Amino acid sequence: MEQQQNHPTPENIMKIGTGFWASKILLSAVKFQVFTTLAEKKTMSAIELKSHLGFKSTDRNVYDFLDALTTFGFLNREGLLETAQYSNSMDTDFFLDKNKPSYIGGMLEMLNHRLYGFWGNLEEGLMTGLPQNEIKDGEDLFDALYSDADRLKEFIHAMSGFQMGNFMALAQSFDFSKHKTLVDIGGSAGMLSIMVAKHQGHMNCTSWDLPPVAPIANEVIQQFQMHDRVKTDSGNFFKDEFPNADIITMGNILHDWDEETKLMLIKKAYNSLPEGGVLIAIENVIDADRNKNAVGLMMSLNMLIETGSGFDYTFSDFNKWTNAVGFKSTALLPLAGPTSAAIAYK
Repeated sequence: MEQQQNHPTPENIMKIGTGFWASKILLSAVKFQVFTTLAEKKTMSAIELKSHLGFKSTDRNVYDFLDALTTFGFLNREGLLETAQYSNSMDTDFFLDKNKPSYIGGMLEMLNHRLYGFWGNLEEGLMTGLPQNEIKDGEDLFDALYSDADRLKEFIHAMSGFQMGNFMALAQSFDFSKHKTLVDIGGSAGMLSIMVAKHQGHMNCTSWDLPPVAPIANEVIQQFQMHDRVKTDSGNFFKDEFPNADIITMGNILHDWDEETKLMLIKKAYNSLPEGGVLIAIENVIDADRNKNAVGLMMSLNMLIETGSGFDYTFSDFNKWTNAVGFKSTALLPLAGPTSAAIAYK
């Protein structure tokens, strides 16, 4: 019998339309440290988890919550309902146990705490072209972040968690053999520098960011025991020139800003590099046809929410900007998932 011809189906419409349900289930599990608890206990029943987490909802609610996490692949389960025992999947045990250095949940914590609510105002952002975050209350985003130690720490660990897989991929796949020094502009917790130094024994790296970031980064550098080849330095990329280095990196920096500011930052990178030096921008580079990298397009809309004028870009855009500044050639190196390294050679 011939297979039935393609016919309309609402499956993808409803999957995307209800996507915030799945998102909130995962974000709630991270907030309640479900995966960290299971990493310590190895396996627990739903009732044990309910008691440990202090839930007042019904047992059925807890079964539904944990079984949804199981359906998504975040938990493993043996047995059903009252007899069920839950444990972490391999991915959640590695990436969502807060006690492991591989923890990437900082980004999920910030998504839950900040961006989940702000994205509810996407329609207003599209109508007005204005940011929909703390700026609506008269605060400057970065002033607000950097003036509050707890909020700054959350933001920094969010950025590190979001990029961890990409930093690891870059450290292992880019050819660092002709270079000795790297400066990571907007280096946050120093994770890019740490990963490069860890995998490239000849490299000395500097994580460069605003002064309030240094204590947080130094703490992380010490945790990874990389203080011999990873240092911090402070500056403001709107006011100061970049330190000289063989390689300048920017992880999710260029997309924060409008085109004029992007060009200014690329020019500063060019000026700080020697002949043969390299600029590496790690971003969710949008594909040329703008119909494949959904994460890149969503991140660009997130820049509307966060900054109003920032946007993500294609490799063609990157080529145009770097060529205008004077770079000789470019390359695109795929990293983890939807993220790539856009590379320019001086």
